[in-house]
Amino acid sequence: MSIYVGNLSYEVNQQDLSEVFGEYGNVKRVHIPTDRETGRMRGFAFVEMESEANEDKAIEALDGAEWMDREIKVNKARPRENRSSFSGGRRNNRF
Repeated sequence: MSIYVGNLSYEVNQQDLSEVFGEYGNVKRVHIPTDRETGRMRGFAFVEMESEANEDKAIEALDGAEWMDREIKVNKARPRENRSSFSGGRRNNRF
């Protein structure tokens, strides 16, 4: 499982997130998505921790906290939806 962290400052980096979440347990991975066109951070990230119990502690402590002049949103990440920019030519069972 992983944690979704939203409303992040565009100045945040992987080390910043590892340090903050590391206070609640071992951080296995930090992923900060960037915009394909500009390469700029998109304002959210995903953090994976060693155990679900540590993730729960971090979520409880950090959700709604002010960090880098922003109120961050922290919750369990939802599974990625299988979205495509191309619908294959079909819409509402019509071609």
